Amino acid sequence: MRLTPVAYLASYLLSLLGNSIAGVALPLIVLQTTGSALGTGAVAAATALPAVLAGLVMGVVIDRINRRTSSVVTDLVSAASVAALPVVDMVSGLDLGWFILFGIIGSFGDVPGMTAREALLPAIVRHGGVSAERLMGVREGLGAIALLLGPAAAGTLMVLFDGSAVLWITAATSLLAALLTLLVPHRVGDVSTGAAGTGAVAGGNGWSQLRDGWRVLFSSPFLVATTALTVVSAMVLGPLQALVLPVWFTRVEQPGMLGFVLTALAAGLLAGAASYAVAGTRGRRRTWFLAGLVGTGLGFGIIATLSSVWVVLAGAFVVGLSSGLFGSLMGVLMIERIPEHMRGRVMGTQNSIMIAAPTVGLMAAAVVTEYIGVGTAAVALAGVWLVAMAVGLFARSLRNLEPSADPTTQEAMVTTGA
Repeated sequence: MRLTPVAYLASYLLSLLGNSIAGVALPLIVLQTTGSALGTGAVAAATALPAVLAGLVMGVVIDRINRRTSSVVTDLVSAASVAALPVVDMVSGLDLGWFILFGIIGSFGDVPGMTAREALLPAIVRHGGVSAERLMGVREGLGAIALLLGPAAAGTLMVLFDGSAVLWITAATSLLAALLTLLVPHRVGDVSTGAAGTGAVAGGNGWSQLRDGWRVLFSSPFLVATTALTVVSAMVLGPLQALVLPVWFTRVEQPGMLGFVLTALAAGLLAGAASYAVAGTRGRRRTWFLAGLVGTGLGFGIIATLSSVWVVLAGAFVVGLSSGLFGSLMGVLMIERIPEHMRGRVMGTQNSIMIAAPTVGLMAAAVVTEYIGVGTAAVALAGVWLVAMAVGLFARSLRNLEPSADPTTQEAMVTTGA
């Protein structure tokens, strides 16, 4: 594999690992510093909306400037927002306001950074001498590794070092990710300058360009269907991990087993992604799609039984395995079918919806768990995915997933809503 895809993948792993560490360490540091569980929740709530808005607004910027540059800048923003916390702590001491302020600033690096990397993917495929299937399979596998290592690394660091040192280490991962992205040649990040691209990028103000991205996304049955499936998956998996399973493990008096659910999920993701990286170019894509879609439904159904700890762990592995296949295939389809000059706006909107989706699912699951029961909440969440799965199975726009002989044909079909 050439240097360009290796640098891209290494940068992706470090960025995701840093976010994974921060996701565990930052709430603990906020709690240690403020002594308030309510304050910890306030930081998360206060940064949620800016993260969604940043994903939307920055998509326009990502379509206007070199995408390697936007990826580097967003990583630097993430690094600076985390590194600023120990600096403030040394100068004047931290309080809740500082955590909220730098959390908001950091939101302009996290979600846009994810979008910038995804927008860069087609160029990495073109210039890196690697198939989209292999690249996406490896990328999804690295995501599973980060998911597995991040919480463990955060816990270890919190034991070995004080909060400031952990923040410095977390910021360093984003900084290293930015430096590794600089190994990708600058020309690889150039935004399309073809006829379609020029008009879309140069014409109109930021708001009109954002609306152009929404038009492409919501007028395409294919993009609507794939986005909906991905969003529903997050809306189901998030509440299961964050609410339903913690409540259930506590009730069966085995809370220590909760962490193994994440391990089983990550192991499944790694296996599924590796399988797709090796064999993704073989067979029909519809077969891979069905395996991921139905397998995820099977896994959620197994978890929803809540019959034993080992059954739940097995269900988590099946969900991970199927999601590894499904996520890798979706990544390849997004590379092929989102117009080059619209990737920042379309993917920025998709990622913003993805950030908000788990919160919606969590609120609904919390109501059902509180007033009906945890078992009902698990079954309801699995039922939501089964409905989405049925829609995915019969959607006309998802029947033919094979690549077009002319790469521009599929982009044109999506742009025109075909």
